[in-house]
Amino acid sequence: MLRELTIENLAVIESAVIPLAEGFHAFTGETGAGKSIMIHGLQAVLGQRTNKDFVRTGCKKAMISALFSPLTADTRAVLREYGLDNADDELLLTREISADGGSVGRVNGKTATAALLRALGDTLVNIHGQHDNQILLRPEQHLNVLDQFGGDQSLLSEYQNAFQQLQSCARALNALKKTEQEKINRLKELQETIEEIGELDPQPQEDIVLDEQFRIAAKAEDIADLALGINSMLTDGNENISDAVAAACEQLHRLCAAEPEAEELYERLRNLNIELRDIAEEVGSYASGKLSPNEFAKLNERRNAVNSMALRYHTDADGLRQIYDTALQQVDEIQSDSQRLEQLTAERSQRLHNVTELAKALTEHRRKLAVLFSEKVGQELAYLNMPKVQIVVQLTQGKLTPNGMDHAEFLISANPGEPPKPIAQIASGGELSRLMLAFKSVLAERDAIPTLIFDEIDTGVSGKAAQKIGKKLRELSAHHQVICITHLTQLAVQAQHHLLIEKHSTDSSTATQVTVLNREERIHEIARIMGGEHPSELMLHTADEALREAGN
Repeated sequence: MLRELTIENLAVIESAVIPLAEGFHAFTGETGAGKSIMIHGLQAVLGQRTNKDFVRTGCKKAMISALFSPLTADTRAVLREYGLDNADDELLLTREISADGGSVGRVNGKTATAALLRALGDTLVNIHGQHDNQILLRPEQHLNVLDQFGGDQSLLSEYQNAFQQLQSCARALNALKKTEQEKINRLKELQETIEEIGELDPQPQEDIVLDEQFRIAAKAEDIADLALGINSMLTDGNENISDAVAAACEQLHRLCAAEPEAEELYERLRNLNIELRDIAEEVGSYASGKLSPNEFAKLNERRNAVNSMALRYHTDADGLRQIYDTALQQVDEIQSDSQRLEQLTAERSQRLHNVTELAKALTEHRRKLAVLFSEKVGQELAYLNMPKVQIVVQLTQGKLTPNGMDHAEFLISANPGEPPKPIAQIASGGELSRLMLAFKSVLAERDAIPTLIFDEIDTGVSGKAAQKIGKKLRELSAHHQVICITHLTQLAVQAQHHLLIEKHSTDSSTATQVTVLNREERIHEIARIMGGEHPSELMLHTADEALREAGN
């Protein structure tokens, strides 16, 4: 619950530290004293939108802090969701609003987004003002109220899970229901790809291997041409070097017969001839690595085919294999669509049946809740001086939605015998306030939010009705911390804690002060509300008696 609210430089509030406790708190004060500013400050610290007009004139920034303790399981769950640990069972929320319009939120001193502040605020405080009566006037909210009254929402959760599964199945089914022409066109494209790449049958990294083989083969071609040319010079033709040297060697041998000294020259020339023949033979061996023209043409053709197809598909040889395998898989998927379509159609039919049965069970559960809810609210309204008003929960069925197939609307009959009509057509402002309070009372034990704030819920009521509202708020304070801004003594005297909001003005400035009243001060404030600024002794005595009767 809210333990303390601190406000600095917020509109007319210069500085205020507002201590709060368990039970029922009443805030009173003259119109314009700044009671609504306190509500705006609390809304700001709970993540609602702010603007620079919130900042007190002449100040650089406004600051609002709210201390909460102890914390509920819902609040702790939000903290865990955002990765925040809290072992102290306390939570300090802060919002600074700059005069330039910017703002900074903090959770236990750590910077926090407005979204986090709102998420925490939804578990901490429920602020009910006159505008919140719109819940009663908006039928789309009524089903949620009825479900909240039921408490255990396991059946609704089961239905919602089944409904989500039905939606997922339906989406998958719709995805399969593409036009047959689209399937035919896609299948034709895939089969052409499979046939084209399959016929080529590219091997892993074949483009790289073929490029290397081509490079080696082209080099071997050049080497062979050189080697064969050299060999031809040495051995081919009628005037090759080897034969010429052999003829010269024969002539030199004949010369040796006449000139023995030429024997050494003969041996040298004969050895040269032998060396020339060896060189010619070894050079000829370099031509052995050359591919035949047919083999080289095949290699080049294969290389061009693989590289050309890889270029067309913007990939490489390995990518071609992947495209081929993916195309095969997609063909299988398209060809199996008919079978999958039948399976999903049957699954959707079964899920639709299950969801419909759960929706029917949910409708029956809500019908029982509606009877009990009408009875409970009727009892509360009778207590709040509206004994003739009857609440009817009109449940109608339509198409399946995430919340079932039910539409709920709260109707009221203002007098016996009158047909029930929508609340907006009958209820006045004061009646709406009491209707909302009756709803809050019925939902109190099931509502996990610890702090309820009522901003002028007494608008449009007086006398006994106001007295009953005061007592009902005190009853609510048994389950929640209740804070009420009021102008009526009937509500103020019921509070266990009374705080006065006063505005003090000088020629140059205006400031609002919040004071926790002791009993003597309460008597004077109650008497002021009854009779004006200068209450008589009779008014003071009456105020004292009113507090005594309320148990204060």
